[in-house]
Amino acid sequence: MELRHLRYFKAVAEEGHITRAAERLSIQQPPLSLQIKALETELGVKLFHRRPRGVELTDAGASFHADVSELLADLDAAIAKTRQVARGEQGNIVIGFTSSVIFHAATKSAIRAFRAAFPDVALSLEEDGSTKLIDSIARNKLDAAFVRTSTSHVEGVQILKMLEEPMYLAVPMDHPLAKKTAKPVELHALSDQPLVLYRRSSGPGLYDRIITACAGAGFTPQIVQEAPRVGSTLNLVAAGLGISFVPGSLCASHTDGIAYRPVKCDPPLLAPIMLACRKTEASEAVKSFIQIVRASMVAKN
Repeated sequence: MELRHLRYFKAVAEEGHITRAAERLSIQQPPLSLQIKALETELGVKLFHRRPRGVELTDAGASFHADVSELLADLDAAIAKTRQVARGEQGNIVIGFTSSVIFHAATKSAIRAFRAAFPDVALSLEEDGSTKLIDSIARNKLDAAFVRTSTSHVEGVQILKMLEEPMYLAVPMDHPLAKKTAKPVELHALSDQPLVLYRRSSGPGLYDRIITACAGAGFTPQIVQEAPRVGSTLNLVAAGLGISFVPGSLCASHTDGIAYRPVKCDPPLLAPIMLACRKTEASEAVKSFIQIVRASMVAKN
């Protein structure tokens, strides 16, 4: 018994007439009759009553038709799903992000654009530090990740530049620098200020940029406390432990007890948004995600 025999049987059962079924199947009537007789012989049951003006299912034929219809529907669905997965229209992808990246409008816009374009692809999000996210991609636990670091020494992982945003000075609300003025704060004027930073092991990209900018301004920052996440860092700033620097997209999300001021230095202190992904990607869904992110973020840059 072959798959075509089942499709032949289903067509005859639904048409109730062998000639009409043959026309539907684009084959000749005599070969179709022979195929139906061969199927009955193989099953050892009579599937149709032959009538003067067509055929009618026997009880056994009606039962077989119900099961065959379900089987063929499942098969057609499996074929369609397989083709959709091959085109990247179905499947599952897991995307990572750092706590500071998800607040940027371009990140949220890119995720929304992908969901709209590929509604049948299940998208899961996981938060962690840049270093761990990149390592998870290498171990195939993540498919891609929004990170702040521009380099990766992990084999098989590449970092794609998306955009950059200015970093702002975050100070306690009662700090002298909290008062808004027309001029940005000169970075070199902060040499004697206690600095609260996020741990380099969690976010080496932003950490290194801040340290480098301070060195360019002629001083080594006085780091008094390190925190595991940007959110924790801002809580420490609000508590009065010191000042910090954060990407501009976070300024509107953490406002209690904190004032934000623009910073002036040369070169400008910028926070990058990068997309970490595998250098060789087999999944069409992941490839589509990367393409949409790049198109969306370039438009926002």
